[in-house]
Amino acid sequence: MRDKTNLRSRLHEIIFEADTPAGKAFDVGLIICILVSVAVVMIDSVREVDESCGGFLYGAEWFFTIVFAVEYGLRLYSIGRPLKYATSFYGIVDLLAILPTPLSLFFPGSQYLLVIRVLRVLRIFRVFKLGQFIVEANILYRALRGSLRKIAIFLLALFTLVIIFGSLMYLIEGEDHGFTSIPRSIYWAIVTLTTVGYGDISPGTSLGQAVAAVVMILGYSIIAVPTGIFTVEFVKAQKGQISTQVCPQCSAEGHDPDAVYCKRCGTKL
Repeated sequence: MRDKTNLRSRLHEIIFEADTPAGKAFDVGLIICILVSVAVVMIDSVREVDESCGGFLYGAEWFFTIVFAVEYGLRLYSIGRPLKYATSFYGIVDLLAILPTPLSLFFPGSQYLLVIRVLRVLRIFRVFKLGQFIVEANILYRALRGSLRKIAIFLLALFTLVIIFGSLMYLIEGEDHGFTSIPRSIYWAIVTLTTVGYGDISPGTSLGQAVAAVVMILGYSIIAVPTGIFTVEFVKAQKGQISTQVCPQCSAEGHDPDAVYCKRCGTKL
């Protein structure tokens, strides 16, 4: 029993910790594999390369998938609460990095979703002790989370506006100018209000052009609203130093440098 515990503890130290030579070497090797696997997927999308080296690239794709699947299994085995890690951000990304390859057997083309593996490179901030970047990322996360409800209300109001303007343009312009339905007119309102302006649909009447002008001007003023909301929350976010220590039970990160116990589950670090 002790040997099993020691094995899990050793695996956790290698896989989750970047403070030891073995842990850092593992993470660096993992990042290299991630970058190479993403490059393989991207190169495979080039028709000329696929026709000449398709078999090799297909084999490489499965090789990296198996490597990541084994690594994912070892992560679940070495953590005290596997479900906690499996439902965390990194746990979900790790799983999504594996699934597209077997899914491609049933849904051809889904293997190109493997580019999501590039998200796993985010571990580089922990591996190379770029603590200041982790702090900034946490500030950004807290600001986004704090502004979520305000942004949701703003988007609801925006959605109401595009429905009103889209319906109005459908009545004014009609099918003769490309506004064949209310949904298509709403699409025009979204494109115009966001100042994208594809130009595939445009009003042809004087009244319609006047309404379009109002929507365009409104669009410029609306852009500033979510920016202001986020800026306020960003200022509120508190800065602080954190370590790269990972909890052996729940895989939580972001602990204070002098922390002795995990701030989420209370396990000794």
